[in-house]
Amino acid sequence: MKILLTGFDPFDREKVNPAFEAVKLLPGTIAGAQIVKLEVPTQFVRAGEVLEAAMAEHKPDVVICVGQAGARAAITPEKVAINLMDGRIPDNAGYQPVDVPIRADGPAAYFATLPVKAMVQRMQDAGIPAAVSYTAGTYVCNSLMYTLLFLIDRKFPSVRGGFIHVPYAMEQAVNKPLGTPSMDLRQISRGLEKAVEAVVICGRDTAVPMGTTH
Repeated sequence: MKILLTGFDPFDREKVNPAFEAVKLLPGTIAGAQIVKLEVPTQFVRAGEVLEAAMAEHKPDVVICVGQAGARAAITPEKVAINLMDGRIPDNAGYQPVDVPIRADGPAAYFATLPVKAMVQRMQDAGIPAAVSYTAGTYVCNSLMYTLLFLIDRKFPSVRGGFIHVPYAMEQAVNKPLGTPSMDLRQISRGLEKAVEAVVICGRDTAVPMGTTH
């Protein structure tokens, strides 16, 4: 099995992005699966282009995209991506779409095709804070997740894919308001490794309640 893991470059005046920094720390093989690592730009349009080219080149069985969610205190595999770009801030190319569909010919939403609950369970069992997320936002992370699932739907039907959000790295929280959530980069990477293990091992997702009330 070959798994492509992507992480974004820094954005919004940050010096690092914990997504790709954590991906870089991963071993080259996890649970027998070959790991391919790729940095993608924090740009609505270009990120999807880079991902599509990498999928065509590497022909992975699984694609897991990773992004930063600075307000979150846990590693959060995403369940769903919506067909909407609405940028609170411009991306790294200066593009700031407002209420724009990602794909005019795409459905309103796609669900991840990874065992997200099993991924969360495996991280929690390893003592790492994790939870299922039911919103990937409307910024580049959601856009890339949607694009990935659109590509799987239209071009790469044998591939499974999804997205994981990670907290700030601890060093990013130093000059932020007291109480800003963060996590050690090594723990983020360890959490990603456990999530990948679940993808490799679990053929079907865990049937346990992990939903939210709001």
